Amino acid sequence: MSEEVMQLLNLLELEKVEQNLYRGFHLQGSIGRVFGGQVVGQALSAAYQTIEQDRLCHSLHAYFMRGGDPSVPIVYSVERLRDGGSFSTRRVTAIQHGQAIYAMSCSFQIDEPGLTHQMDMAHVPKPDELLSVQDLMVQFKDTIPQGLASYFSKKRPLDLKPVNIQRHLTKQPDKPEQNLWFKAASDLPKDPRIHHCILAYASDMTLLGTSLIPHGKAVFDPDIMPASLDHALWFHRPFAMDNWLLYAQDSPSSHFARGFARGMIYDSAGTLVASAAQEGLIRQV
Repeated sequence: MSEEVMQLLNLLELEKVEQNLYRGFHLQGSIGRVFGGQVVGQALSAAYQTIEQDRLCHSLHAYFMRGGDPSVPIVYSVERLRDGGSFSTRRVTAIQHGQAIYAMSCSFQIDEPGLTHQMDMAHVPKPDELLSVQDLMVQFKDTIPQGLASYFSKKRPLDLKPVNIQRHLTKQPDKPEQNLWFKAASDLPKDPRIHHCILAYASDMTLLGTSLIPHGKAVFDPDIMPASLDHALWFHRPFAMDNWLLYAQDSPSSHFARGFARGMIYDSAGTLVASAAQEGLIRQV
């Protein structure tokens, strides 16, 4: 297992402080604001510690209220709203400096059969037909914007393969759509709860940036102040985070300095395994 993946697993393994209270830490050397996906993944991990083994999360809905401070731990308070025969519901509040920075409601369900359908995955190149971010850094080292180059150059727990790198190399406005393959950088334990928490972590990546594409902007631009405001994630079917997943994203609208984006997450066989939606701040400064 890679060091970066081990760090991510440790990040999502919270310390139990008291009944329904858990403490989450940050990666060493973290500066600036805490990555929103970290808070989503840790909050789901906290909720899972109060849930029976016979049920898995099927949806979560959250609000980001304050930027996270990476210099101090985050305390997660879990409220057990309901435990029924088929469903359980939890509310999780993330706290720093005595104030709520994030609040999430999530629901869990037992495995049961039912009607099924899905939207088909778009026809896009497969991961083995695309360059890794490391290869892209070499091939486009002179044209990749500085902010994106800095992001790509860091070792991360997730392998990424953008389907259309040209979208990152030009300031030309384009359709508010993008596709990205991603997976854990090495094999993971088989526990589906771990895979859920890692997907929750990953689901905050690149989504808000989709709403900037039609404006020829990116979240790394110095004249854009980006911040996640709310986030929703639905788990539809079983999946493995150590296999390639396609994050197919679009943005139906942006207005009042807010961008709205959606994402559908497919496995490499074309099975829709999860969906996400997010509204975020895209304020011009």
